[in-house]
Amino acid sequence: MAIRTVVWGENVHEQKSKVVQEIYPDGMHTCIARALAADTALSVTTATLQEPEHGLTKQRLAETDVLIWWGHAAHGDVDDKVVERVCEAVWAGMGLIFLHSAHFSKPFKRLMGAPCNLSWREAGERERLWVTSRHHPITRGLPDSFELENEEMYGEPFGVPEPLETVFVSWFQGGEVFRSGLTYRRGAGNIFYFRPGHETYPTYHDANVQTVIRNAVHWAFNPVQRIADPNAAPNVPVDKAPEKIEERGPKLHKAGEAGLR
Repeated sequence: MAIRTVVWGENVHEQKSKVVQEIYPDGMHTCIARALAADTALSVTTATLQEPEHGLTKQRLAETDVLIWWGHAAHGDVDDKVVERVCEAVWAGMGLIFLHSAHFSKPFKRLMGAPCNLSWREAGERERLWVTSRHHPITRGLPDSFELENEEMYGEPFGVPEPLETVFVSWFQGGEVFRSGLTYRRGAGNIFYFRPGHETYPTYHDANVQTVIRNAVHWAFNPVQRIADPNAAPNVPVDKAPEKIEERGPKLHKAGEAGLR
């Protein structure tokens, strides 16, 4: 069965900037989706901010194995109900890949529980990405390093929690460095953050960048059945305890009550 992948795009710069329109006439999300669709193991569709419920209904997310998220100019326009829905899907086992400015998106900040801040400069400078985990599945088919001739600089410190793995680090022509590929797990869901992708440069047309995203989809996919309710906190009655016990002390809740914990 193909990995059901949704590429979510904010789709704002494509509507307002002639420069972006020339690079991505059908939108960045469509460019990424087309590159992924070349992999017959993936079933790829797209969704955008402008669609009802941002294209991410409860049913759509239930049928999504891996979600890819690109956002920048309209983070605040994303409905909080959709944000919570996305996070719950991750906790239940959906994979999520955040690209470039999505480090400041509501879902990423919610899942990281951190400011996710950084320094930046838009000067079209060269970026060199170094593989720091040569045998990681996300780096399959890549050289030890590759370059993007023009990119926006992101610099450390990066205000995120310590990752499970650092897969890439970047060096920029101006001298800064940045942890550009980070993995996390939240609940049953795998998360990957990948830095490149400023809208005014043709980053998503780059073959190495496309390879990273394609590999990341395979890595983020969790084949185990989705958790029905990731927020469940069931009460365990005394008679269901693994070992026999006798009740002692005062009780705040009645037997079988689902009290919050």
